[in-house]
Amino acid sequence: MTDSRSASGASGSSMPEHDADDSAWLGPVAAAASRDAGGVSAELLGDYLLLLAEAAKYGRDATRQELEAVTLLGRRAAESGVSAGRGVSLYLSAARRVWLELPAVIRSRDSAAVRAAAGAVLHVVEAAVAAFAEGHAVAVREMVRREEAQRRELVEDLLRGDAHLGELVERAEPFGLDLTRGHQVALAEPGRRLSDVDAATRALERVLLDRFRDRGILVAYQDGVLVVVAPNEPVEPSTAPERAVRPKDLGQLMYAELNRLRRGRPWRVATGRPHAGAYGIARSYEEAREGLTMAKRMHLDNHVVHAADLLIYRVLLRDQPAIVDLVHAVLSPLGEARGGARPLLDTLDAYFSTGGVATEAAARLHLSVRAVTYRLTRVKDLTGYNPVDPDHRFTVHAAVLGAKLLGWPEHELPGTGL
Repeated sequence: MTDSRSASGASGSSMPEHDADDSAWLGPVAAAASRDAGGVSAELLGDYLLLLAEAAKYGRDATRQELEAVTLLGRRAAESGVSAGRGVSLYLSAARRVWLELPAVIRSRDSAAVRAAAGAVLHVVEAAVAAFAEGHAVAVREMVRREEAQRRELVEDLLRGDAHLGELVERAEPFGLDLTRGHQVALAEPGRRLSDVDAATRALERVLLDRFRDRGILVAYQDGVLVVVAPNEPVEPSTAPERAVRPKDLGQLMYAELNRLRRGRPWRVATGRPHAGAYGIARSYEEAREGLTMAKRMHLDNHVVHAADLLIYRVLLRDQPAIVDLVHAVLSPLGEARGGARPLLDTLDAYFSTGGVATEAAARLHLSVRAVTYRLTRVKDLTGYNPVDPDHRFTVHAAVLGAKLLGWPEHELPGTGL
């Protein structure tokens, strides 16, 4: 640190001290700087103005302890919601106004002394602004990490559905979640290893916050999937119908945004049905997770699956012994066909998926219509059930769905050895 008196001697002129308390003129300077920065509290300046005044009068640098105090002020600014830009604007405006007041405070300086004073002031401004910005940045990083941890914990408790309701409501409030309303959970699973989870989370959060107008959106990464908790109510449908997000729109919106990313493709998105209340979130999550599981098990081509469209599969799985018996009774004879049961099962699946239209089923399977009709006839001959006959169609279709759920014929039917 440069000695103040030696700095005065080196300048070649005496540096008379201001004969009044610095606060007499620095106080109005701080107030004016506060106004310039849009009303940022002048308390965030701390002793910064005194540092500038002493730098101008004595050429004194700020000490490490003084700069550490400015760093703490930067932290305080971040914690009180003041942006780094507004804080720096406060400091720069204060420096400009201090310099404008200096001619009235130090009147006997020659040009060399003025240049020395300007250099000393600029040095303090540079060091102080850097210290303030560093403190602000550190505080912001800590707050982000803290908020992310709180977000993850909240999401985990919401999805489990076993936390105390009153506590959940209190913790959800800072994130804009109104747990008295209906919510929907959607899950997005990457098809490949996701190296940059934060990028995917930020991209998804950005588009969802824009569409939902910053209302109660939670986006988190958990157990290898991106989790979205979104309000069920459309956004101002009367005034902005094009922005309304209906239950099935959420999955499509997520898939469209994630599919733009370079990594993670192909994505699969599953949405649960909307349910009311805090525990409704856990219920919607279970439906979405079940949707991902069913999509894998049944080798669905859909990139977006909806729980509402999978209710029939849930009904079938609810009584597994009955569905095993149905598959065994109806489809087991297909194993006697040349090439096994798989080609015939694929044909039945394509036939039912296309609404019983043989030409569309043939196009999907890359076969001729004649080959499809031959296979359908072969199913009738082997099983005694005619998939073209309306009286038999439901039974055969239910058995085909059951076979897909159970992974037959690649896996044995439970308890049958088949």
